[in-house]
Amino acid sequence: MNKVYDFIIVGGGIVGMATAYKLALEQPNKSILVLEKEKKMASHQTGNNSGVIHSGIYYPPGSLKAKNCINGRKQLIDFAEQFAVSYELCGKLIAAFEERELPALEKIYVNGKKNGLEDIQMLSGEESKKYEPYIDCVKSIYVPYAGIINYRQVVEKFSEALLRANKENKILREEKVVEVNEKDNSKLIVTKKGSYEGKYAIFCAGLQSDEMAKLDNIDLKTKIIPFRGDYYKVINKGSEKVKGLIYPVPNPSLPFLGVHLTKMYDGTIEAGPNAVFSFKKEGYARTSFSLQDTLHSFGFVGVWKLFKNYWMIGISEYKRAFNKRLFLKSLQRLVPSLEMEDIEKGKSGVRAQALDEKGNLVDDFLIKTTKNSLHVINAPSPAATASLAIADEIIKKIKNTIVNR
Repeated sequence: MNKVYDFIIVGGGIVGMATAYKLALEQPNKSILVLEKEKKMASHQTGNNSGVIHSGIYYPPGSLKAKNCINGRKQLIDFAEQFAVSYELCGKLIAAFEERELPALEKIYVNGKKNGLEDIQMLSGEESKKYEPYIDCVKSIYVPYAGIINYRQVVEKFSEALLRANKENKILREEKVVEVNEKDNSKLIVTKKGSYEGKYAIFCAGLQSDEMAKLDNIDLKTKIIPFRGDYYKVINKGSEKVKGLIYPVPNPSLPFLGVHLTKMYDGTIEAGPNAVFSFKKEGYARTSFSLQDTLHSFGFVGVWKLFKNYWMIGISEYKRAFNKRLFLKSLQRLVPSLEMEDIEKGKSGVRAQALDEKGNLVDDFLIKTTKNSLHVINAPSPAATASLAIADEIIKKIKNTIVNR
């Protein structure tokens, strides 16, 4: 270990690589090392999400989520255009299927307008069919800003740009971090393969973000709790019944948007995801289990308070996870004519969700800093859409301590 890097970034997902890319643009003479514990970049949340470009319609005006989503969406589309990344602004409908959902739908509409989404439209049930002929709703909001993109390809392009920017920049894979130590005015990052020194370390570790913070002696009052999301593929005649994105009105007490239908960047149609507690942080099968991860979650008081408040919803989600007919029933709410032969089991993803000691799901982005490091603790959806804007926030936070040294 001879080389001292200006920056070490832990995590090769979209937030980590967006940060590396932006740093390379702003500081082309600074050396950047990315450490990724998997063989491939974007192996977890980035590569297993639904690929949606979010509009920013749901988030409270002035929140980090709202500002970063809208700013990040614009930057993401510009990036995709510049680097020939597959994407399409196909638009989406947020649909109310019962009269009782209309006040919530109206609230989302007003919220979207406050967030500057001037071109959204409130549609009648009949008008909604112009965009989604097979839908049967009371009213909907048409959101032209929403779309789909290949986030794995985005990360590939970030990586290529990083390596082009400076011959000193490196990306090392299969480098699982096991220790984080202070060394004078730098950080010593120890992996299973070796040790790496950097003047400043940035941790974008997703599902492992609380573990990285613990290694860096940060006293967190939150834990990362994994939630698995299961998907189905829409096939046969069903695939002809979805033109863009179809979302239900979300449950306002939960940070998840509900099972939805998504036209993917390659033209296929995906349905999901649900949201169930995962017994393994990186477990992508419905029966995945890790004793260590389970004890990690169950040893936190906030988990038990969450279960107490949402046990009925949790049981319902688990039933749906193992029952194709129940999953189809959720989809038939969106497109009534879908049938059993129109769906088949697809992939699963796991979301990293920060939870506080009172059992509250941390809804906004959460970043912690120390003398020589920064940790992105909570970066839930729309983090992929907002990644370039989140990178700007990260760089702004560290600029005064690093650039002026």
